[in-house]
Amino acid sequence: MTAERVNPPELSPPTGFSHAVVATGSRLVFLAGQTALDADGKVTGSTLPVQFEQALTNLLTALHAAGGTPADLARVTVYATDVAEYRAHAAELGGIWRRLAGRDYPAMAVVEVVRLWDVQALIELDGFAVLP
Repeated sequence: MTAERVNPPELSPPTGFSHAVVATGSRLVFLAGQTALDADGKVTGSTLPVQFEQALTNLLTALHAAGGTPADLARVTVYATDVAEYRAHAAELGGIWRRLAGRDYPAMAVVEVVRLWDVQALIELDGFAVLP
């Protein structure tokens, strides 16, 4: 895939995301929402950073299984049960993202939700990627 990250100077500088991603490739991979489930289907971790790391690991595992890499991500949506807590941990979550997925940020959004499928889940990530 080729991905052009577009961050127009008319918009505020993005931190941890890209305003737009122009992706060209031949395969689209739609990634289902991933929470902090372990291989046994149990939510792991009781803090947002721990759950974020597991959810991102799960998303990247699905992406790798489909033949992609983090650089192929074009869009990720983060669903958080508490956006204020997400903002409070933003620097730590950004560090987790950079360690696992690098600095080629997809277009992203963070949305607060009342709850997720698993009551213990604090965060869920979904998205799509464009592969060569």
